[in-house]
Amino acid sequence: MSEFQKIESVIQINELFGHQETHHPLITIIDFSKIKNTNLNGKIYSGLYAIMLKQQCPGVVKYGRQNIDFQSGSLVFVAPGQVISVEEEIEPTNSRDWGLFFHPELLARMSLNAKMKDYSFFLYSLNEALHISQKEKNILNEIIQKIENELALNIDKHSQTLIVSNIELLLNYCNRYFDRQFITRSNKNKDVLAKFEALLSEYFGSGLADKKGLPTVKYLANQLYLSPNYLSDLLKKETGKGTLDHIHRIIVEEAKNKLLIPNSSISSVAYDLGFEYPQYFTRVFKKSTGMTPLEFKNMN
Repeated sequence: MSEFQKIESVIQINELFGHQETHHPLITIIDFSKIKNTNLNGKIYSGLYAIMLKQQCPGVVKYGRQNIDFQSGSLVFVAPGQVISVEEEIEPTNSRDWGLFFHPELLARMSLNAKMKDYSFFLYSLNEALHISQKEKNILNEIIQKIENELALNIDKHSQTLIVSNIELLLNYCNRYFDRQFITRSNKNKDVLAKFEALLSEYFGSGLADKKGLPTVKYLANQLYLSPNYLSDLLKKETGKGTLDHIHRIIVEEAKNKLLIPNSSISSVAYDLGFEYPQYFTRVFKKSTGMTPLEFKNMN
């Protein structure tokens, strides 16, 4: 394979894995246990949604600089526009590993299209895979089998509705399983939460906000070796609040201390905390405390 290859159609993904027949132009299921010895070394740009269940890892697959965390019964999700690196030759596996690939156009005029943004795990890093039990895997395999059965039939006016309905069912189960995984990793998540709090405090305490502006979700996630979506979802599961809520909470705590300094101005406090516009700082402060920075300062 070339060093960089674009995959923008179902036909292309079928050809890439040596799949002999394309039953539907917008969706395919690849059985990894039946693929031929195909060298996929290089980077693949995908224009498709992909959900892959793998019990054994045929080759080393990377997202950015990190290996996919493939364990027994791992699910990874890829949204259109992602780049995946494959660094070793793909070999057939002995397990029933599969990949569901579908084009965004499959969801056109379907209610699922508007809901896709709610499945935030499509934008997790690949090392943040979902690890499922045998029972959970069996449930997903049954849904995949239903989609395969539908693909084996001639396309008619009901095909899109039935296929997309099963995709939505699969995604809803994955949502449930990710919630379960966040719970079972609670101790590890609490370590991440402590590091996150320390990182925020250090950012504002060291003066980085004054030099670099407000910390972004992406910056904080990178420092913790997580994807922005995974970090936000982890925080919501552990605390009920997202990343921006936590950033604003620390900002308000820092702002209160600075506002108590004699002769400090609202503008100087805003700039010290990384705000480009004092008006935005005032909105954030008032939303959190119910009063403006000036009202807080005068109260004390």
